[in-house]
Amino acid sequence: MRIALIFDTTRPDTTGIYFERACRVLGIAADHWWLRDASTIPATYDFYVRVDHGDDYLVALPQRLRPVVFYAIDTHLAHSWRKIRRTASRYNLVFCAQRQAAAQLRNGEWLPLGCDWPPEQSLTPMKLPAWDLAFVGTDGGVPRKFYVQVLRERYPKSFIGTADHTRLTEIYRQAAIGFNYSIAGDVNMRIFEVMAARTMLLTNALATDDLARLGFEDRKHLACYRSPTELFALIDHYLAHPEERAAMAQAGCALVTQRHAYVHRMQQLLEVAARRLHLSIPPFNREILTCASS
Repeated sequence: MRIALIFDTTRPDTTGIYFERACRVLGIAADHWWLRDASTIPATYDFYVRVDHGDDYLVALPQRLRPVVFYAIDTHLAHSWRKIRRTASRYNLVFCAQRQAAAQLRNGEWLPLGCDWPPEQSLTPMKLPAWDLAFVGTDGGVPRKFYVQVLRERYPKSFIGTADHTRLTEIYRQAAIGFNYSIAGDVNMRIFEVMAARTMLLTNALATDDLARLGFEDRKHLACYRSPTELFALIDHYLAHPEERAAMAQAGCALVTQRHAYVHRMQQLLEVAARRLHLSIPPFNREILTCASS
């Protein structure tokens, strides 16, 4: 089987790179193509996968490239979602990072984001955390920026800000708690990245049961807050109870590496395509798919 992966690499941490790496791990032959070169992609591949890399949603692929699917990531952002919906019919299937978006498309399928595994950095145990909290990202809009600012003031021994994607694991590994605030209730990549770093995740509770559908249990794999008061209470509690924090971090890491790495996402994408599009796929190496948990 040969796959054409179509996405731009103007950013070194674009999601398509993780899918390309997953194909290599799974032993699947995959070539990367830039979207600007779509007209030159030969019609000799068995399968075409376009991966969301930004705002080029209205650029169409040649009709001769079939079967073709699109992995749409920014479905939780209104300006992106409008364009994704307009172009969904161009693809045999549209895999959406958010379940609510997939449910609104005739050809939609839910494929959550995940974590890169194994990370480049070692997951050796940390004796003492360098920071109370870590949050790698922008402040964003209301209300996240208010949460982030209060955390900076209340917990000055923290890493809160942007960083190169190659430092994510290093930063989260040095924190007692990884903080997250999901915009528009999305199951974002940070949820998986923090837990993959074997750090306790503290995230806002979602209005949906999407985390539970993925196997995550509150107070077992992660901790969810529902108000600023509960957020601060949870931070103070887990900073004072390192054993509870470590147990949650270990449970979260085990689950994401067993079920939510990008090798699992690539497997899921191909299995759905095989079922719905009658695509012939090679057998997967189950040892590779479970090695992350060992």
